[in-house]
Amino acid sequence: FEGEYLNGERNGKGKEYYISGRLLFDGEFVNGKRSGKGEEYNNHGKLEFKGEYLYGIRNGKGEEYYDNGQIKFDGKY
Repeated sequence: FEGEYLNGERNGKGKEYYISGRLLFDGEFVNGKRSGKGEEYNNHGKLEFKGEYLYGIRNGKGEEYYDNGQIKFDGKY
C-alpha cells in the first residue's frame, strides 16, 4: 500500500498492490477501508471495476468490465 494514513489507518487517497507489484486498487479510503471512488484491477492489470465503495464494499454507482474492456455491468450496488 502507498498513500495517506491517519491514526495508523488508511485515510485519503491510496493505492493497493498485488504481491507481484501490479496495481490492485486506486482510490479513496476511510478508517482503513475502501470508501468513496475507486478503480479495481485484476491480476492481469485490466480494469475490473470503477465506481463507489462504502466500508470496503462496492456501494453506489459502478461499472464492471470484461477483460476485453467491454462493460459487463453498469448500475448501482
